[in-house]
Amino acid sequence: MTLRTDRHGLAVDARLAAFVDGRALPGSRVDPDRFWAALAEALRALSPRNEALLARRAALQARIDARHAERRGQPQDPAAEEAFLRAIGYLVPEGPDFTIATGPTDPEVAALAGPQLVVPATNARFALNAANARWGSLYDALYGTDAMGDAPPPGSYDPARGAAVAAWVKRHLDAAAPLAGASWTEATGLAVEDGRLVAATGPGGHHRTGLAEPDQLAGWKTDDLAEVQVFLRANGLLIELLTDRRTPVGATDPMGLSDVRVEAALSTIVDLEDSVACVDGADKALAYSTWLGLMRGDLAETFRKGAGTVTRRLNPDPGPYAAPGGRGLVPRARALLMVRTVGHLMRTPAVLDAEGREVFEGILDAFVTVLCALHDLRRAEGPRNSATGSVYLVKPKMHGPDEVAFACAILDRVETALDLPAGTVKLGLMDEERRTSANLKECIRAAADRIAFVNTGFLDRTGDEIHTGMAAGPMVRKAAMRDSRWIRAYEDGNVDTALACGFAGRAQVGKGMWAAPDRMAAMLKEKIAHPEAGASCAWVPSPTAAVLHATHYHRVDVAARQRAIAAGGRRAALGDLLALPLADRVNWSPAAVQAELDNNAQGILGYVVRWVDQGIGCSKVPDIDDVALMEDRATCRISAQGIANWLRHGVVTHAQVTETMRRMAAVVDRQNAGDPAYRPMAPGFDGPAFRAACALVLEGAAQPSGYTEPILHAARLAAKAGA
Repeated sequence: MTLRTDRHGLAVDARLAAFVDGRALPGSRVDPDRFWAALAEALRALSPRNEALLARRAALQARIDARHAERRGQPQDPAAEEAFLRAIGYLVPEGPDFTIATGPTDPEVAALAGPQLVVPATNARFALNAANARWGSLYDALYGTDAMGDAPPPGSYDPARGAAVAAWVKRHLDAAAPLAGASWTEATGLAVEDGRLVAATGPGGHHRTGLAEPDQLAGWKTDDLAEVQVFLRANGLLIELLTDRRTPVGATDPMGLSDVRVEAALSTIVDLEDSVACVDGADKALAYSTWLGLMRGDLAETFRKGAGTVTRRLNPDPGPYAAPGGRGLVPRARALLMVRTVGHLMRTPAVLDAEGREVFEGILDAFVTVLCALHDLRRAEGPRNSATGSVYLVKPKMHGPDEVAFACAILDRVETALDLPAGTVKLGLMDEERRTSANLKECIRAAADRIAFVNTGFLDRTGDEIHTGMAAGPMVRKAAMRDSRWIRAYEDGNVDTALACGFAGRAQVGKGMWAAPDRMAAMLKEKIAHPEAGASCAWVPSPTAAVLHATHYHRVDVAARQRAIAAGGRRAALGDLLALPLADRVNWSPAAVQAELDNNAQGILGYVVRWVDQGIGCSKVPDIDDVALMEDRATCRISAQGIANWLRHGVVTHAQVTETMRRMAAVVDRQNAGDPAYRPMAPGFDGPAFRAACALVLEGAAQPSGYTEPILHAARLAAKAGA
């Protein structure tokens, strides 16, 4: 039985109450009684509006389902579709042009372009790694992954591979920060003289040259042994060159270059949503605790490594270093931290209202996370997360302008309750639901005085695309989704609209995740498309991936790309965005249908079994070919909705789905055989994880917007209760 504590008529899980009263409130300068009273009043006043917005979602979907059922088998008619969606209020009138009026934001949001990490708030060690991922070794990232074309060899350091890494890095420097009249591969020495970088080249190092663009020198430090630490700047990002001939790497390098470190994860989203499994008060307290530790700057995690233990903390800012013009250079050691709360759908048993109902989780998240952030805003000493006194809150899974306006109304109340100036909390808008991307300009207008971020969420957006068109007919196979008309319109429209609303130089324009953390060679080849598309940030799955992705921003001037895109005019057409990805003809072979079904079922089961039984919200999950992919609720939503759609339209049968789920459960059991905490699903097929995975498919058409959360939360609670 959950122990609860009364707080102004709210029955608060005792573990959550202990966290708020004992850790979050002390030092915040917020009166405890005032905090709980404000939260209780906000829940009382805002919950009816939240309920009405969810009812509106359901009513719109019912009308869309009815129309699609009537038109089943008829050709798509974009003009008629648009007229219908306008008539029912799904599409809203578009107002005049405007420019966002968000107050001051940090350089990582307004001026710099680079990688962005997303990390689960329930794992303090991962959160520390992500916060400290502002810097990383390019040498290590290349050497330790398949970025060089193959995986690193086992055993001790391989000098040949090390030499290949050094050659790759120097070729990259030739493109990102070239020398005048020479290649970095020719350099035999490095120094800073009279505030200018000097590289020795040629036989004996008798030729001297400098940077082709001398202003790229950002800072430096030398020691008594003539070793040098140089900072270059490429498109705003710092690149650190270290020479040290005392090290094995530096001793064999012609210029003594021992490492090249790059500014990598400029920002990190600490996630309370898709990458966690928070279903009760204890889970919420754990997640909030990580965020509080990051905001206070005292988060630490001790863990075993080898024969000993290691304690990880937040890195201190280094420097200062000498810099041109006598200025000091103090590089930031940590990523700018943002927090992603849950959307408007879910309620949580962590707090019950006066009638004993679970409260809306998104409202609770807003109050507690901003309370935690006060420790950063009011810190008198040490590095602060936000130099501009801002809190960055990312809001997912919103449907249209009214829901964005509601998110802002919640933040208005939070700021009032915590005595914060209006606009302190900046809003990150996830453009990942169809009604938001179709009305993106008006969604941005609804948050025009606090928006700091808009990001495409391709995975959730695909899940919503399938669910919205569920009754229209069978959808294309999952791999074919990327070639659908709506995808291009969606990705282009996100950038077009953000730039038209004045995001350049004021707010982030983001792109989605690279989901294959072990395929860095492919990421290096493909993900440069994101900065080329005008994205000032894009998601990566690890600190190592952030280091490698940073090289794309050295090569691509995102600000210039945004100017060119804006000058070219709007590329995305609403008709393309509304084009449903329906299969022209269902003429797939039985083998092809079964292969698609196997793939989706295995992905669902591999993710759900860890979520339900172990509370792991995001992890590398082997796919059907044993390739590790990052899986979260968004990927699960696609797979479940894809099967549910085919089941509804007779492409597969109920019996076929059931047989496939059981067969794939055995595959997932085999893939997890080495995990001592794993509970096999076969042969009983009666545990909460297997039942939840089947329900996601068999009940998928009836789930609100096709979301996985209601079923997963119920199953996790059952698993925790031993049911």
